[in-house]
Amino acid sequence: MSNQAPNHARVIPLRPSAERPGTARPADRPPAPREPLWRDLVGDVLRRERQAQERTLKDVADAARISMPYLSEVERGRKEASSEVLAAAAHALGLSLGDLLARAQGELVRLSGRHAGARRAPTTSSHNGLCLAA
Repeated sequence: MSNQAPNHARVIPLRPSAERPGTARPADRPPAPREPLWRDLVGDVLRRERQAQERTLKDVADAARISMPYLSEVERGRKEASSEVLAAAAHALGLSLGDLLARAQGELVRLSGRHAGARRAPTTSSHNGLCLAA
């Protein structure tokens, strides 16, 4: 038998146990509001800008040199687009990548502020939902 420590990883759940599927949430605690996903925010900004310019999906997709179905998926938050695709779509709309991301960040701040009063109760874990694996 070797003197080496066993090779076991410590698992720290991303969600508190009360929010994991298959576990009950206390009846007195309302469900936490779902934080928006980055891809949803970016897609919303792209769609709003395209519609504000009264342009079609086909027009913007052609200008960005990406497929129309893919641009539609990005706008609906169904695809996690690469920075190259986002930059191409932004440029096709006359925006820089920085402009696009700044607008999405503004939306995130606005939506996060709306849910500030309804945040989850602090957990007793010092890891605060962070999970790292080696």
